[in-house]
Amino acid sequence: MVVNNRTLRVVVCPDSFKGSLSAIDAAEAISEGILLAVPDAVVDAIPLADGGEGTVAALVDSSGGQIVPATVTGPLGRAIDAFYGVIDDGNTAVVEMAAAAGLDLVPLDQRDPTLTTTRGVGELILDAYSRGCRRFVIGIGGSATNDGGAGAMSALGVRFLDADGKSLPDGGGALTQLASIDTSKMLIDPREISVQVACDVTNPLTGPMGASAVYGPQKGATPSAVDVLDAALANYARVILRDVGVDVEQVPGGGAAGGMGAGLMAFLRAKLESGIDIVLGVTHFDERVRGADLVFTGEGRVDGQTAYGKTISGVLSRCRAAGVPVVILAGSIGDGADALYDLGATALFSIASGPISIDECIAYAPEYLRRLSRDVTKLYTSQSA
Repeated sequence: MVVNNRTLRVVVCPDSFKGSLSAIDAAEAISEGILLAVPDAVVDAIPLADGGEGTVAALVDSSGGQIVPATVTGPLGRAIDAFYGVIDDGNTAVVEMAAAAGLDLVPLDQRDPTLTTTRGVGELILDAYSRGCRRFVIGIGGSATNDGGAGAMSALGVRFLDADGKSLPDGGGALTQLASIDTSKMLIDPREISVQVACDVTNPLTGPMGASAVYGPQKGATPSAVDVLDAALANYARVILRDVGVDVEQVPGGGAAGGMGAGLMAFLRAKLESGIDIVLGVTHFDERVRGADLVFTGEGRVDGQTAYGKTISGVLSRCRAAGVPVVILAGSIGDGADALYDLGATALFSIASGPISIDECIAYAPEYLRRLSRDVTKLYTSQSA
């Protein structure tokens, strides 16, 4: 169909519909609906994520990369099967911290962030480096750890030593005994690499709004363990400042993922950035949306929080700058969702076809997405032809 004197061009860029569809599956269903309405439309599918779970799959799919399996040390110190993605002709590695140190990898009765480790994350980074990757995109959401990234850095050759010069055991609690740091045998030269960290929180490393106090309890820390972990990270920051020359204690975002943000900044010169901004940059979103007639985005639930740094808000910002209308498809719409209109949304729809149960909505989400994207496309083309 010709719209505005040319073939209809649509960009499809949803996040996952959690509990129902991955971003890739959602993009496929929406694309199918568009083509049901306009069979000759040009549809560019860009599955998205904001740096958390699903980021590797989304970036690999939208960039034509590959998933690389790897056996690494899990958060409990045992070997697990993990993965990372490689894109940009092998130059860029995409790492999800949750794949190697995620909370879902630790049974409820074994959650103790004084003991859990990020060592496996460092092993993923090292494996990608050995394959020739020199740019890293690291999503640090969903962690089970509170070790400041010390475990990951240990895997990269950094030595964390006690007063007797002995290497510390893994786990956040051990950092109370940290006396010195030796970076002389690092297996990666930070000057050779570029590291972007997808981080959408601003918590500092320590204090009442720090990693231990805010996120420690959800990882299994008792009140007394929170105090131990906060003191451990404060000691960690002091030794980093003295031995590495980087002040990380109160840097916004340093407390993300149990202090992983601070560790990556201190030892790998990482930059902490908005997760969705990183993903949109890696997928060349601005170039791909330029000249499009319409954009479909969406996720499982849309409400007032969606306007603050989430996937959809990033899409709206870029599309507003490009002058492209955006239709949001959501599994459910909650209070405050109207704020998205102020950010540039053209229309907002729930995929539910009527008063149905959550289970039914989840089970039939692909069909509902196909049907709704078909109908919206028909409406759009009828007004634009």
